[in-house]
Amino acid sequence: MTAPSTFGLSSEARNLHWLLTNLVEEVPGIQSVAVVSSDGLLLLSSDPGRNSEARQAQGGKPTGPRGSAADLATIVSGIGSLTIGAAKLMESGGVKHTMVAMEHGSLFVMSISDGSLLGVHGSADCDMSVVAYHMALFVGRAGHVLTPELRSELRASLEQEPSGSAR
Repeated sequence: MTAPSTFGLSSEARNLHWLLTNLVEEVPGIQSVAVVSSDGLLLLSSDPGRNSEARQAQGGKPTGPRGSAADLATIVSGIGSLTIGAAKLMESGGVKHTMVAMEHGSLFVMSISDGSLLGVHGSADCDMSVVAYHMALFVGRAGHVLTPELRSELRASLEQEPSGSAR
């Protein structure tokens, strides 16, 4: 993973970048990670080089390569909405996490705070319990600092990212 530049960001934003970088580098089998706001916008990604690629389209719609940060953010947002709707329909309370095991990979979605979500794309051979444990650690450390002001700062930092650069 190429570490994103955190120049000019608040200490809270730099800490979130650091936590995300550590999650990807420390946990075997994690391929990519995205933090998504309650309205489905990408806030933070383990793949900063693809963030700008994903935004290069007319009208600002993401058209990045399959597997890009924008694609993961879209999937995480959709799964989050689907599971929240299912929990309401079944009168089962809030959704804590969702795990999807596929033939050639896995997907994990965990609530952070105020509707924000952490999404992880894992390899087929990742240890799902280890990934879920480390995601819970991330959520525990990030949840209390992910304020509306910090979400706005993270969105703005993605918009200012130079096109095509791997920061």
